Amino acid sequence: MPKTPEEPDAAPHDDVEPHRPRRGLKETMRPSVFWAMAGVVVPIVGSIARFKVHGRENLPLTGAYIIAPNHYSEIDPLVVGAMIWRRGRAPRFLAKESLFSVPVVGWFLKRSGQVPVSRSHGGRGAPIAQAQHIVDDGSVVIVYPEGTLTRDPDLWPMRGKTGAARLALDYGIPVIPVAHWGTQQVMARYSKKISVFPRKTITFSIGKPVDLSAYRDGPRTATVLAGATDAIMQSITRELEKLRGEKAPAKRWDPAEHAQSETGRFEG
Repeated sequence: MPKTPEEPDAAPHDDVEPHRPRRGLKETMRPSVFWAMAGVVVPIVGSIARFKVHGRENLPLTGAYIIAPNHYSEIDPLVVGAMIWRRGRAPRFLAKESLFSVPVVGWFLKRSGQVPVSRSHGGRGAPIAQAQHIVDDGSVVIVYPEGTLTRDPDLWPMRGKTGAARLALDYGIPVIPVAHWGTQQVMARYSKKISVFPRKTITFSIGKPVDLSAYRDGPRTATVLAGATDAIMQSITRELEKLRGEKAPAKRWDPAEHAQSETGRFEG
């Protein structure tokens, strides 16, 4: 099995890895196509960054759930994926449906259980297609609620989109907020360069599942989805405040209010 990034010993107040039985828990111990991918990605990430993780007991070793992280660097998915793998889970991501028809790439996506996202049913509020297997297989899926790298000048989480909330409510699975800080020292927002030396430390704060009980019953109206999304973004922001030791702005950054596009590069 691939080696994973080093994680320094936790301070006395930090979380301690609980005892767990040897059999039947670690998803990463079971042979799969993930071994080929992790065998390349995890050692590379480990060579440029060490992890320090707070709240790791909030990532269950079994069962389906959504990981909702903050997003401010192009390398975030590799960093978060490596952390999840270290915890003993095989991470899945939402991927554009068109990628599944690309030779070789499509095969790896299908074989590793990645989740195709179809926008053929219309726009921003379109349901996430073909996600039932996440529940059926008890998988972990990583969804970036912001949808793209944050536009906030100080890298705080910006306004979220409804994908993570819709997935959680439609399929009845929990959302676990995850914040990380230090990735920008490895690869700055929109940079094409990766800083290898000296080796950086990336710190994670993993929160308890977001309380979405107020939004689970009834129709999935725009108001319900907006409320659930805001609850998710608040939870992510609180975890990031712990890591940064400062308070986030009272008002979350909204690209529309600053004449910024929803997608594409943003220099600021």
